[in-house]
Amino acid sequence: MSTRGETAELLAAQYLSNQGLKLLKRNYRCRHGEIDLILQDGDTLVFAEVRLRSHNHYGGAAASINAAKQKRLIRTAQHYLATLGYTPPCRFDALLFHNLDNGWPEWIRNAFTA
Repeated sequence: MSTRGETAELLAAQYLSNQGLKLLKRNYRCRHGEIDLILQDGDTLVFAEVRLRSHNHYGGAAASINAAKQKRLIRTAQHYLATLGYTPPCRFDALLFHNLDNGWPEWIRNAFTA
C-alpha cells in the first residue's frame, strides 16, 4: 500500500474513533479480498472502505467502489463473520478523501447493502 493510502486509513480510523466507534481490525485479508477497517458502533459491526482520490476523473472516490468492489467486500465480510460464530447487525461505510490536505474524510454510512 502506498504511504498516502496508509495515511488515509490512519486518518479515517482516527476520525471514526473520535465519532465514538471502536477499531477492531485494520486491513483484514482473506482469499476474497481486504477490508480496510472493521469497527464497532454500539451493537453494529462496521466494515469501512477508505478511498483516496486526488482528482475526480472516472467519478472520484465514491465511484471507485463499484459493483465488483462491493461484491469482494461483501464476501470478505462474510468470511470475517464466519470467524465470529455469530452475526451481529452490520453495515458497510465509505470514508472518502478527495486529498489529504482537506482534513477529515466524507463519511457515508450504509454506503451500500449486502
